[in-house]
Amino acid sequence: MSEALPEVLQFIDVGADARAIAVRAAAGGAPGLFWLGGFKSDMKGTKAEALALFAAERGRAFVRFDYSGHGESRGDFADGTIGRWLEESIAVFSAFCRGPQVVIGSSMGGWLALLLARALRGAKKSPATIAGMVLIAPAVDFTEELMWKKFSPAVRQEIESKGAWSRPSAYGDAPYQITRGLIEDGRRHLLLGGLIETGCPVRILQGVEDPDVPWGHAVELVARFAHDDVVLTLVKDGDHRLSRPEDIERLIAAIAEF
Repeated sequence: MSEALPEVLQFIDVGADARAIAVRAAAGGAPGLFWLGGFKSDMKGTKAEALALFAAERGRAFVRFDYSGHGESRGDFADGTIGRWLEESIAVFSAFCRGPQVVIGSSMGGWLALLLARALRGAKKSPATIAGMVLIAPAVDFTEELMWKKFSPAVRQEIESKGAWSRPSAYGDAPYQITRGLIEDGRRHLLLGGLIETGCPVRILQGVEDPDVPWGHAVELVARFAHDDVVLTLVKDGDHRLSRPEDIERLIAAIAEF
């Protein structure tokens, strides 16, 4: 077992507008861990902190970052789209990861993990590869399936006419903007309409009591995988965040398979 080095906070400029993306990376052994957080989440959440500790104890490399408009990264959240956050995910993965990686995606991060895998499969060469994937309540296609199709006609009209709608937060935070740009750009990245192929084993953890991503959404996702080794674990009393001690243990166990 190699010894992991302390995490270092760095910034990388991404995109034509040079978005300053905050990255915390710790060198270590393979396979490394690459964390993709959720919508309106940051890289210092309970699960990400638990993974940092796990990686340090096991001497494994660990990379996490904040999307633009999130956490320590620069930018306005209202400018965010799936395409922009995917561009940042690819840039950080390419710049900081080396060799085989286990990609862990939570909620929106699950969607981005699958999009990252597709992008890497189409790339000529990458310094890092995906050896396995762990998805937590993966919110694949959420802008369309869990937002737009669920919104009332009045909310849709406000987004179309005003360009945004202030959505109340279910987690005690201030309302946040759902923009027309987020919805329209999301349609360029939808996955559930076809087959998905990552080229690696996939483990999915899903709470049955999740109010944000219904467990049936995860079942539908599993049906879209063409050839991958996929295991779906349903947590009967689990919520969306899956951040309780027993949930963290389950997450660590899934990662330890790789």
